[in-house]
Amino acid sequence: MAAYSETIDLYSDDGKLLKSGVTLDKISPLVNPATSKIIDLTKRTINVNLGGIQNALKTGKLGKGKSKIRGRELDLAIMENKDAIVARIKEMVQVEEGDDTEILEFNNGQLLLVQVPKKRLMNAATYDAAITAVASATTYAIVDQFNIDAFNASTVKAACWGGYPHTMDMEGALVSSILSIPQNNEGIGFALRNVPVNHVVMMTGRNSLQGVALASTLETAGEFEMGAAIGAFERYQLLSYAYQGLNANNMVYDLVKANGETGTVGTVVQSLVERAIEDKVILPGKKGGYFQFYDTKDPMLWNAYVAAGSLAATIVNCGAGRFAQAVSSTLLYFNDLIEHETGLPSCDFGRMMGTAVGFSFFSHSIYGGGGPGIFNGNHVVTRHANGVAIPCVVAACALDAGTQMFTPEGTSKVMGETYGKIDVFNKPMDQIAKGVDLIA
Repeated sequence: MAAYSETIDLYSDDGKLLKSGVTLDKISPLVNPATSKIIDLTKRTINVNLGGIQNALKTGKLGKGKSKIRGRELDLAIMENKDAIVARIKEMVQVEEGDDTEILEFNNGQLLLVQVPKKRLMNAATYDAAITAVASATTYAIVDQFNIDAFNASTVKAACWGGYPHTMDMEGALVSSILSIPQNNEGIGFALRNVPVNHVVMMTGRNSLQGVALASTLETAGEFEMGAAIGAFERYQLLSYAYQGLNANNMVYDLVKANGETGTVGTVVQSLVERAIEDKVILPGKKGGYFQFYDTKDPMLWNAYVAAGSLAATIVNCGAGRFAQAVSSTLLYFNDLIEHETGLPSCDFGRMMGTAVGFSFFSHSIYGGGGPGIFNGNHVVTRHANGVAIPCVVAACALDAGTQMFTPEGTSKVMGETYGKIDVFNKPMDQIAKGVDLIA
C-alpha cells in the first residue's frame, strides 16, 4: 500500500490522547496488528451455547423458532460432562497438537468461544470452514459422550446445526458465528460488513465510541476487500475511518462536548463548519447573492470531517432522546444542511443521504419492518454508504434506552457474554492505538 506522511492523533472514548503523530497507513486494516486480530478472530471464532443445547434437547425445541418436536426429547447431562465434551471438541477441531486452537469458557462453561486453528481457514475457500468444523465437532462430541444411537443422533445434530441442510443457513442453530454465511452476502467483499448492529453494541458493552470503532474497523476492512480502497481511494477510506471511526484529533468527542448539553443537529453543522474553516480544510469561495460558497483543496479530508460530523450529530440527537430510530433522519438532514451551508458535497458524496432516505422507510416508516439494530452494512438498504453509515447506527443503538422492537439484549446477548470479553472486540480504540507501536 501507499506510504503516507500525514499524521493523526488517536484519542480514546473519553477524550484522552492515546497516540500522537500516527501516519495514516498505520491504522490500515492491512497493517495494524489490532485490526488484523479483529478480522482474524471474527472469521475463526465460533459460539457454542452448550447450556442451550442441553435445554433444547431436553425439551425438544429445535430449529427455527425453537419448534417443539414431541417424542424427540433427549435428557442429557451435558453440563455435568462439560469438561470431557470441551476436550473432545478441541481434539477434533485442532489440526496439530498445540496449535492455535483455543476454547474459552463463559458463564460456568454454558457458553464456549472456540477459536478454530488458522490452518483450517488457510486451506479453505471461505470462512465457512470455522463454523462447520465446530458444529460437527460439537455434534460428534455429544453423540460420543452419551453413546447416542443412529436414531437419535439427528436430534443432537439439529440442536447444533439448526435447520441446515433443510435451510440454506444454520437457522436456529446453537452453534453460531458473528458472520453470516457467504450466500447471504449482497456481493463481493461484503462478509465483514454483514455483522448486525446489535451484535457490535453488545460486544462493546453499549459504549458508543468503542462500538463505532469496532463497526468502522469491520466496515473499512470490507471496503478494502471489495476493492474500494485502491489507488487514491485508499486515502479516502483511511481518512473516513480515522476521523469517524477512531476519533482522530478528538474531533467527534470535541463536537459532542460542544453541543451535548443544548445543541441540535443544526448546531453540530455549525461547529463542524467552524472547525473545518479553522483547520483550513475549507475556505470561502465565490458568493452568490446572499449565499457564501466554500471551496476545498482536499475533498477527501473534507469528507472525513463530514463523516465525523455525521457521527457527532447522531450522538447529540439520539443521545438526547435516548432513541435509536432518529438515526436515519439525523444522517439525512445533517448532510442536507451541510450541503446547504457550504455548497460542498455531503458525506460520501451524497451516498450517506441516499442511504438515510431508504433506511428511514425500512426501519420505522410506512414499512416499519424492524429497528436500526438489526441492520448491517450488507443490507440492501444500508449497504450504499462506503463504511460511514453503520458506525453511526451503532452509536445510536448503544445510546437507545429500549425503544426498539429488537433490543441488543434481545438479539445479541450472547455476543456480549463471549466476544465482549475479548479486548480487541471490547476496547478496539485502545488496542488499535497500542497496535501502532508494534508496526516495524
